[in-house]
Amino acid sequence: MNLSKALSSFSAATLHEALGKYGNLPSGIKPISPTMKVCGPAYTVQNMPGDNTLLHRAYAYAQPGDVLVVDCGGYHEAGYWGDLMSLGAQSRGIAGLVIDGCVRDADDIEAMGFPVFSRGLCIAGTSKYGGGTLNEPIIIGGWSIRPGDFILGDRDGVVVIPKERAEEAIEKAREREAREAGVRRQIREGKTSLQIYGWDVKFGY
Repeated sequence: MNLSKALSSFSAATLHEALGKYGNLPSGIKPISPTMKVCGPAYTVQNMPGDNTLLHRAYAYAQPGDVLVVDCGGYHEAGYWGDLMSLGAQSRGIAGLVIDGCVRDADDIEAMGFPVFSRGLCIAGTSKYGGGTLNEPIIIGGWSIRPGDFILGDRDGVVVIPKERAEEAIEKAREREAREAGVRRQIREGKTSLQIYGWDVKFGY
């Protein structure tokens, strides 16, 4: 089974709920264009605040299909990533970027169709001192992300799926979508969500 392809058929919210409300990265990390979606194994980067030297190495060393997942040490007032790095990553088959920090050159990145999820946009430049780690575990928003864990992002946000739980996530997401299809059918038939879930009885409505 191609796990990335199978996971990409679901939404971030569905996978988050399917694994018991697991793995939601901070809500401030969103796609720079609402139509962008990304899915693939994580290539993790612990970046130095205000510096982007390591990001140039990251896209050069990552494998095709990888998603670069970057922690910037809590410093967001820098444009860590831009159009040239996006072009370089795209040309090497990198699936996309998820960064707990800001980026710039949004119009050009959007035009080339390279998926970028960030805290926002910032025009400020970065230093070139280096430092940090590549392909080692990182933490974003309280969630541990290891190399090879799966990352899926869409307009709603980003979820991390532990690699050993990927098949479980797919199975449970399918079950959840089947249940929700039944709920939609009942709503169209005239029932309320209170009735469907039994909350009118439980809470005395």
